[in-house]
Amino acid sequence: MTSPPYQGDVSIVVDPGAPKRNAGANQFVVFVLVGATCAVIDVGLMKLLGMLGLHYLIAASAGFAAGLAVNFALHTCLTFKASYSYATLVRFIGVVLVNYLITMFCVSLFQSWLDMPVFGKVISLPLVAVNGFLLSKHWVFK
Repeated sequence: MTSPPYQGDVSIVVDPGAPKRNAGANQFVVFVLVGATCAVIDVGLMKLLGMLGLHYLIAASAGFAAGLAVNFALHTCLTFKASYSYATLVRFIGVVLVNYLITMFCVSLFQSWLDMPVFGKVISLPLVAVNGFLLSKHWVFK
């Protein structure tokens, strides 16, 4: 008598989609960490320039521009591992503008409803993070 062909074997069931799902989750984590890093650059430079006596609007603009430049560079090289192109930069700026409009909508809405514009800003953060990630992944850096 012969024994069944797989007697004693241990089978491992592998989900072929698991690495792809994990990669997407990891990519989102990198996206958020890059965003947090750029926020520190933005606010830090604004604070530094303000301490050096620059007008607060100039300091805020310089911080925003520096944060935006680093954001684009890090997302291009690190988050999405894409190559630079002018078209990619234009699409990136388009996403920034869309996220700005979402933010201003939330701020205005919570200002008019509850007289709490900062709460609107806080509410906008996860919305623009998810929107920015999805548009960046599927359109900007595609």
